[in-house]
Amino acid sequence: MDRSYLQKLNPERLPSPCFVVDEAKLADNAAILDSVQQRTGAKILLALKGFATYSTFPVLNGILHGTCASSPHEARLGREEFGGEVHSFAAAYSDNDMAEIIKYSDHIIFNSFAQLRKYRPLIQAAERTIKIGVRVNPQHSEGATPIYDPCSPGSRLGVRLENFDENDLEGVSGLHFHTLCEQDADALDRTLEAVETQFGHLLHGMEWLNFGGGHHITREGYDIDRLCACIERAKSRYNVQVYLEPGEAVALDAGILVSTVLDIIKADMEIAILDASAACHMPDVLEMPYRPFVIDSGERDEKAYSYRFAGKSCLAGDVIGEYSFDAPLNSGDRLAFTDMAIYSMVKTNTFNGLQLPAIARYNPNSGELHIVREFGYNDFKCRLS
Repeated sequence: MDRSYLQKLNPERLPSPCFVVDEAKLADNAAILDSVQQRTGAKILLALKGFATYSTFPVLNGILHGTCASSPHEARLGREEFGGEVHSFAAAYSDNDMAEIIKYSDHIIFNSFAQLRKYRPLIQAAERTIKIGVRVNPQHSEGATPIYDPCSPGSRLGVRLENFDENDLEGVSGLHFHTLCEQDADALDRTLEAVETQFGHLLHGMEWLNFGGGHHITREGYDIDRLCACIERAKSRYNVQVYLEPGEAVALDAGILVSTVLDIIKADMEIAILDASAACHMPDVLEMPYRPFVIDSGERDEKAYSYRFAGKSCLAGDVIGEYSFDAPLNSGDRLAFTDMAIYSMVKTNTFNGLQLPAIARYNPNSGELHIVREFGYNDFKCRLS
């Protein structure tokens, strides 16, 4: 996305702040994912934890096979708004969680044998067939950021080989692993080898194997051939149905966050206070951490005028990053942060009572723009008591 994209969109006609989802880019990403499905027979699911803007699901749900959920609410959203298969996994389920999860899920995946034993009778007694799986931890770390590495030391995610009860697999039809984050197929290849080394002897008796998420399939330069080779290897060796659960790859580069400069103050450098907040609207900026790209910007001092971008919350560390521009910024200027359809939208919060960004859909091919939802006081109040 560049200046010409913004000129066509015309951000001035949007409320601010506002997430804008690009439906054409979603369709392009879906086509790439479908090419993997067609080549290999794998089934790709949308990970709702990464992208859950259900007004755009008609672009995806004729192509992807369903959704994966991390909670009863996500499972219900997947069933009601997307259709297809619903796969659920959580680090642990409560009794209330399980009662709801059973209503909506086709696969339920467990993080421990204690929970499997507790809830297996309920699943087996359900009115329809629900497949049961166990998540494994191959203790093979590929993640660069510990907070996002499911195989980091002490991780609570997945059953390690030494804790895996091979004698208690009644009703278990598949295994699940999820170890990646924004990574290429080489990381998957090495991880799959670790899974096979430790759990391969069990896969011969399984119906399916879920590769989890973190696959950056739609990123330019991603090695799709190697991904397909990994899928075909698992299928041919173990005769299993392979699933993948990307969230980020589905909506990669398919959205922006439009924000407005509210004020410019002088501290150690020029600071632009925005109506978009790292703490409230893009928390991965602080958690990852990372610096999101802004259209028409450069690194600090790369261009003539440099600024630190900060949100308007009271958090001292509500800082987005440092940027430079060819011309000075002024109060009222509109800015566009890129690649904001993923994670940022599902992680927004109302700390300090800050306004949640509006949500819009845009198709650059037709020029159609729909402001789907704007948020207000009641959205803040209803979360409190």
